Amino acid sequence: MANSLGRHVLAEIYGCSFDILNDREKVEALMVNAALEAGAEVREVVFHKFSPQGVSGVVVISESHLAIHTWPEIGYAAVDVFTCGDSVNPWDACNYLTDHFEAGHMTATEMKRGIVEDPKEAVNI
Repeated sequence: MANSLGRHVLAEIYGCSFDILNDREKVEALMVNAALEAGAEVREVVFHKFSPQGVSGVVVISESHLAIHTWPEIGYAAVDVFTCGDSVNPWDACNYLTDHFEAGHMTATEMKRGIVEDPKEAVNI
């Protein structure tokens, strides 16, 4: 039976609030809170506000990362949440963001990362 080192959720979040997606401080706070909501341990945070609009950022967690780029003008956020180990659920972070971005809907895909055939080869994180 194959095991994976991590789970990577790629989320497409639509119908979001312009005012939230265009505010670096709000997006940063919501991304950090999404990581905490999922049970992650936050290590580093870097966010940038673009002109005339948009925010990009990364929350580095002990278990990997959360990343985002926003297009406020169309109410869209591209989010990826990569978690290693079993203690953090990336879907919790995605659902938190969807709710707090006041989104209309989210579509998402999960990939298993670092597939290993022998569980003894997997690094316990």
